[in-house]
Amino acid sequence: MTDHPEAYWLVDVRRPGEDRRLDIRIAAGRVADIVDHAAGGADHRAELINADGRWIAPGLFDGHVHATQYAIDRSRIDLSAATSAAEAVRMVADLAERGMPAVAARFRDGLWPDVPTTQLLDEQFGELPVVMISGDLHCGWANSAGWTLLGVADAPAGVLREKPWMDALGRVPTPPVELTDAVLDAALQEAVGRGLVGLRDFEFADNLTSWERRRAAGGVRLRTEAGIIPELLAAGAARGMCTGDQLPGTDGLITMGPLKVLIDGSLNTRTAFCHTPYPGGDQHGQLVIDHDALIELMHLAQQHGLQIAVHAIGDRANTIALDCFAETGIRGRIEHAQLVRPVDLPRFARLGVIAGMQPWHAVDDWQVADHYWAGTSGISFPFGSLAAAGATVEFGSDAPVAPLDPWGWIAAAVDREPLIGRPWHAEEQIDIRRAMTWSALGRSEVEVGQPADLMLLDQDPYLSTAKELLTIGVWATAVSGHWVHGPDDHRVRR
Repeated sequence: MTDHPEAYWLVDVRRPGEDRRLDIRIAAGRVADIVDHAAGGADHRAELINADGRWIAPGLFDGHVHATQYAIDRSRIDLSAATSAAEAVRMVADLAERGMPAVAARFRDGLWPDVPTTQLLDEQFGELPVVMISGDLHCGWANSAGWTLLGVADAPAGVLREKPWMDALGRVPTPPVELTDAVLDAALQEAVGRGLVGLRDFEFADNLTSWERRRAAGGVRLRTEAGIIPELLAAGAARGMCTGDQLPGTDGLITMGPLKVLIDGSLNTRTAFCHTPYPGGDQHGQLVIDHDALIELMHLAQQHGLQIAVHAIGDRANTIALDCFAETGIRGRIEHAQLVRPVDLPRFARLGVIAGMQPWHAVDDWQVADHYWAGTSGISFPFGSLAAAGATVEFGSDAPVAPLDPWGWIAAAVDREPLIGRPWHAEEQIDIRRAMTWSALGRSEVEVGQPADLMLLDQDPYLSTAKELLTIGVWATAVSGHWVHGPDDHRVRR
């Protein structure tokens, strides 16, 4: 990381879509001035960083991350390529260390032709504990020894879903905290190299304490909103912090985030709560928290000065969440909003509810959505429809469910076709300017007075194809005026 003094000039930059060259003065972590480069407005007695005509834009913010799970997941056996339960078993058998419990992740059984069963794993692994975690984190699969390891007394015949699985997930063996933090720091360094300046952490943990520890250890300098779950609300309340409050001793980089509440499941686990039943029966998914309980949690969040973030994926779950926002008059967020009825779309803007969405899920899940949601009246991944309805939308990854790479989700929102190999709901695509704005906490371009959370790009993103966006060069990234990625030292002059 290259630090700079309190004030310096970033010279010869362009905004995306423009040819005009600009000079920008950074002071006290903010954009202090923007002048015309051709007029020679920069003070050449100050420190200068010559960007050589590169394109400048607000840095990107990941609105939905499970940070600890993301770090741990990188060390597990990857089952994302498995196309059947039998293939997943073979993959684990090939990669598992003999005598050691095997933990695999990212299986996606929504379209598998066979059923993942405890017996199938027992026949292959016997007394060796084996645990497999789904790609969406909402279900798990294990053999009998694995269920015993997780403290599941009554072993299911197949996968374990939602609350019982979430409880078991917390007992899956994990690496030491120090190792997990080191892996996460390396991963975040990769992410800032892609223009990331901050994230909102929805890990099921005491996130304020985790990020306080990481910042004290000198981890990568990144803005972090630390979300909290209802089970830890008492501990969080003891700090006396409201959403948006800065954690002391962290240079203002770590703030209190929202209260995160799950009210339904997920698409791949077939537990997203929908108006229309899933194919082959009358199963509508699972409502984890009902209307009355959600109303109570909304008031509780308000009492503690916390914004509320409601996980709602199915269209019926989104209807319930919006109903509760309407009844309480409380503003907040709906996380995911993957399936929404047309009648509910305008309610986001009318109620002041932010839609926190993850466009890469459209790339991952389009076939599953076509299979399980084809007969619904809702709209899958309604980016364009929410834009037309005037909603406020913030993008993110949902890592480890999807890659922690902002240009992947931006490309997916702009044009999915070259990424999945066929057109799919092109009417829900959005333009690149909007996709970048929704990925930068609503900032569409660099302006005076903003925090100096910036990225410098090697090509104009407004003139790039979706595939070019996937590999766009990020020359430098700054958080509060401090360079966390680039620029090369030889480009800094005094």
